[in-house]
Amino acid sequence: MPTYTDIVFEKQDGTAIITLNRPEALNTFTGAMKKDLEHAYEVCDTDDEVRAVVLTGAGRAFCAGADMTEGADTFASQDVSTFSAAALEFPAWRIRKPVIAAVNGHAVGLGLTLALQCDIRIMAKEGKYGVLQVRRGVMPDAYSHWTLPRIVGLSRAADILLTGRTFRGDEAFELGIASRVLPANEVLPAALEIGRDIAENT
Repeated sequence: MPTYTDIVFEKQDGTAIITLNRPEALNTFTGAMKKDLEHAYEVCDTDDEVRAVVLTGAGRAFCAGADMTEGADTFASQDVSTFSAAALEFPAWRIRKPVIAAVNGHAVGLGLTLALQCDIRIMAKEGKYGVLQVRRGVMPDAYSHWTLPRIVGLSRAADILLTGRTFRGDEAFELGIASRVLPANEVLPAALEIGRDIAENT
């Protein structure tokens, strides 16, 4: 197992736990996190000891989107021959085991679109959520135009993707994005319990 830079990877009772680990920056997504997460997902896919996967964030956020320390250059013109808005070349749905997003706090932009790639989403009632890219003049990423309509339907997906508005946990549940909404401190334990149940019984 390699030493990861921006995530923590551990296994517990047949469940792999992947933690986005930049709490001082609200787990904003970096190039290093992309490489770490892709590798961890591939490990989960091939490791027979892993029966379920839980993805969560360290600290008070799940992931506050792309790292914006480069300011406007974050969205500078890209080399069209190599650019991809996929975020991950190995997304969560390619893992041949259930993936549970323990969305323990804010998940906006890429933070939410990564969670949309998971099979089950347990979300914090207190969190702020939204696909904000349209408000930055860019298209939403991580295949969200494919995942979100399949989760919530075309009309609700249009509301979320075309406005870029934010919403809280209760509305995430009403929209159908969240499988369950719980207080933030209960999100990870609930996800781990689902993972343990899957590992033992399915």
